[in-house]
Amino acid sequence: MDFSWKIVLDAGLISVALVVATALRSRVKFLQKYLIPNALTAGFLLLPVYNYLLQPIGYGANRLGDLVYHLLNISFISMSLRSSPPRIKGSRAGGAVLGMSAVVLFGYASQALLGLVLTLFFLPGIHHAFGLHLPLGFALGPGQAYAIGKGWEAMGFEGGSSVGLTFAAIGYLWACFGGMVLINKGIRKGWMTREQVSILEDKGLLTGIIDRSAERPVGARLTTDSEAVDSFSFHAAFVVMVYFLSYLFLKGLTMLLALAGKAGMELATNLWGINFIFSAIIAIVVRRIIDALKLGYFFDDDSLTRISGMAVDYMVTGALAAISLVFVGRYWFPILLMSTLCGLMTYFTIPWISSRIFRDFRFERMLMLYGVSTGTLSTGLALLRVMDPEFKTKVSSDYMLSAGLTFVLAIPFILSINLPARAYVSGSMFSYWFFMIIAALYLLATIVIYWILARKRRFARPGSWWYRPHA
Repeated sequence: MDFSWKIVLDAGLISVALVVATALRSRVKFLQKYLIPNALTAGFLLLPVYNYLLQPIGYGANRLGDLVYHLLNISFISMSLRSSPPRIKGSRAGGAVLGMSAVVLFGYASQALLGLVLTLFFLPGIHHAFGLHLPLGFALGPGQAYAIGKGWEAMGFEGGSSVGLTFAAIGYLWACFGGMVLINKGIRKGWMTREQVSILEDKGLLTGIIDRSAERPVGARLTTDSEAVDSFSFHAAFVVMVYFLSYLFLKGLTMLLALAGKAGMELATNLWGINFIFSAIIAIVVRRIIDALKLGYFFDDDSLTRISGMAVDYMVTGALAAISLVFVGRYWFPILLMSTLCGLMTYFTIPWISSRIFRDFRFERMLMLYGVSTGTLSTGLALLRVMDPEFKTKVSSDYMLSAGLTFVLAIPFILSINLPARAYVSGSMFSYWFFMIIAALYLLATIVIYWILARKRRFARPGSWWYRPHA
């Protein structure tokens, strides 16, 4: 019988790599010291497998791209279907939420401007959109870097998806190693008390395995009777149903745009590359309808988080394994230069801004924001968990509130991200400069928010990397 095993083989290889990576994390001190996510280790384990072992027998990494693309959209849907976090009572709660959103948007804008400026020095040897892989790979993550980079390949960027995944992998390294350096520096410089980092002695955090004698946390709750349908099956079915709705929406939109001719079809192709935005928007609308009908009790946020977590782990592993080392070798110098300068910029600016714009939990907020500005939400939460293992502070809740605001505010940025690629296609630099203006406006907006929220701390001890009010 002729059955297709392609997706099973890819999922099987990723699963083996994740299991091996989990075993390595539980034993290898280096992985524990720097809190390297298991998905990152698994991706690097599979990288030579897909590049050197499978390609000679005709099995390349290209098939992983489809898997990464769909898992990215599923992860966005799962998180967008969650109920809205409760409002945080207390003074300046709104300011903290707005501040966290502003810092994330600052990362988008500053990384985009840095990448585009550096790209100018390499033209015409590289594609015009090359530098935009800095915010895509560092601040937005491997899924977005792959999906949008794949779209750029149709606009002349050969190896665009692999370059994006490479930047994302380097961003993860900056998140892990840079984050732990910041924590150790915070201890030495007195940015926090030793009690705040006593959790580093927690064996479960270091090994990634909850000790057999420890109380197991609850990961999900049942909302259906298993005799009728398993609760996890119900949640997974609902997520996939919403994904199907997003497909129908984009399919209908593509048919409408086709009426506009070639230009409409080009726009439709680009929209499929950023499907995660439409998927998230449709999920948000569906959740609003559910809440309006008072049917929210059907859903468990933790179950949706588990689905999103599984999608992200498989997505990150698959994304790293899908990197083509051929294109990494071709563009090694601009990749190394841009990622190094971007990593250093993020490493120094996030602590400087965070220590002045926030009033409470400043170090915890900084770690969270540094993690999401170099990796993904998972790396940000991993760094935050070092300081706040039970998530008892309002940092994680504030970030979840800010994430919705950030998503809405970032839509124009994402929708216009193809402009530099259009400069390559058209041969005119107008769209390139236009996107730089857009990024500059975002940067200006974040500076204004910083000016308002930081107040007297705006330029307090500007030469000090970390501002301590009573130092």
